[in-house]
Amino acid sequence: MSGANLTLNSGSSSLKFALFDNDASEATPEIIGKISGIGTTPVFSVKDANGNAVDGGAFGQLDTATGHAQAIALLLPWLAKHLGDASLAAVGHRVVHGGQFYCGPVRITDAVLDKLDTLIPLAPLHQPHNLAAIRAIADWQPSLPQIACFDTSFHRSQNRLAKQFALPRNLSEEGIIRYGFHGLSYDYIASVLPQHLGELADGRVIVAHLGNGASMCAMQNRKSVATSMGFTALDGLMMGTRCGALDPGVVLYLLQAKGMKISEVEDLLYRQSGLMGVSGISNDMQALQASDDPHASEAIDLYCFKAASILAGLVPSIGGIDALVFTAGIGENSALVRADICKRLQWLGVVLDPDANAGNAGVISVAQSPVKVLVVPTNEEAVVARGCRALLS
Repeated sequence: MSGANLTLNSGSSSLKFALFDNDASEATPEIIGKISGIGTTPVFSVKDANGNAVDGGAFGQLDTATGHAQAIALLLPWLAKHLGDASLAAVGHRVVHGGQFYCGPVRITDAVLDKLDTLIPLAPLHQPHNLAAIRAIADWQPSLPQIACFDTSFHRSQNRLAKQFALPRNLSEEGIIRYGFHGLSYDYIASVLPQHLGELADGRVIVAHLGNGASMCAMQNRKSVATSMGFTALDGLMMGTRCGALDPGVVLYLLQAKGMKISEVEDLLYRQSGLMGVSGISNDMQALQASDDPHASEAIDLYCFKAASILAGLVPSIGGIDALVFTAGIGENSALVRADICKRLQWLGVVLDPDANAGNAGVISVAQSPVKVLVVPTNEEAVVARGCRALLS
């Protein structure tokens, strides 16, 4: 390739990356890889466009002490060797929170970074790592263009009512509103819906992005109308280690009656709750499904009950539902979770095909189901690469 766009998605315990040909418009990367288990047991893996493993032997040493900064420091020279005579045209980053500042991809400057720093308290699991990756690239190649693509941007199409909390107006005007997240994933799903639904793609669709972080988005005309996450990425669905929707009185109780510090409450809600907190075993859905511990089973049941309840709560925003799309790690791979959620939605017209669901088929509803149910793999990296090409052109 003559030039490449590198995409980086720096999460709480992982670093995903991909290389896209800057001259190509398709969504298939030349290589795609991941450093997972950062902070515990990091593992490097990378594949080419055909899904074949790429040799990572020259990557470098990963151990329990490897943090995000060290992982990026190892990744950059490995990429330079892989590129050979080709050059990087730009680096695109998934950035979780853009606040009210940004409604689309933006070229990163010092002023942009300063604004994004102010949003760290609203996304403490992700924003610091997102920005650290940007700064690491700037130290490596200061003149290399860097572009931020925001998870919040896709939801800017929502109307005022969908964004508001029932708080004093002055607080809403200051920016305490519902922003929504996982927008890059929803953006990609919206772009490919016509391939899967035809004319129904512009109908009433709810997308369930179920991973370690999880949310749902109600779409009409492939635009965000309402979503489960709000001011921060804590809201809505029960997640891997996050609690999801919570009576705010619980926070007051923890501070006042239990005497917990703010930092302790933050750690509890972001890192010790969700599947991890309820099961006491793991935040990994596969591990919980494989466990015979009744607490693991209860955690899965609560996860599915909460998901079905929140999905039902999104239906009024679009006046019904024509299609349900599952995506992301759990949504794409857990037949058990999909079946449990859909069983609770039969009153809406969701009728699953057990065999298709068990096989992770693209369409998992029966032909006569009033609501079509799909499994569609997401591709956030492709949306970031698209943002890079748009700004570079």
